[in-house]
Amino acid sequence: QVQLVESGGGLVQAGGSLRLSCVVSGSIYSINTIEWYRQAPGKQREFVSRILSGGITNYADSVKGRFTISRDNAKNTVHLQMNSLKPEDTGVYYCRFPIFNSWGQGTQVTVSS
Repeated sequence: QVQLVESGGGLVQAGGSLRLSCVVSGSIYSINTIEWYRQAPGKQREFVSRILSGGITNYADSVKGRFTISRDNAKNTVHLQMNSLKPEDTGVYYCRFPIFNSWGQGTQVTVSS
């Protein structure tokens, strides 16, 4: 199993930026996919982005062109740079290690209009 710890959430005005981080314990991190999900109040958790071990990235249509996922293998960390934030980006953001279906505790992002 692995442990994931998210950080970097906060309150920001629409149009602003935040950078989320997910630190993954365990040496197998560098050879595996890491994903970001989010859950808005009263809604189901939804996929946001993923990064594969080789650096290939995927994004939900709703965040393409605004969010960028990256990984720092030396620090076992995945970042999610979020720009041009909108009120509909509000929610709890979670990172996930899909092979073990392990989740972090989440970090709150609130975008005010």
